[in-house]
Amino acid sequence: MTNAEKLKNFLELEILPDLEVAIDELFGAIDKAKKASKEQKDDLEELRDMRTECFAIIQEIDRDELEDEEIDELLSELVASKSED
Repeated sequence: MTNAEKLKNFLELEILPDLEVAIDELFGAIDKAKKASKEQKDDLEELRDMRTECFAIIQEIDRDELEDEEIDELLSELVASKSED
């Protein structure tokens, strides 16, 4: 398996599901409070931006637009950040 495939799988199977859960939980908290705080709005925007970026990276992988070095760096950063959680 190439690093591009590993990165795509990691994004699809690990990162995106985690982002979806976080977004859903935040929506639940906002719904329960009936109003979103400034912090919640900022967090929601950040999570949505991260999700959008993940989808963009997957599309770039599918179109073979990323250099091997970029793929290696992204994979390393994402695995490291996931390990910190």
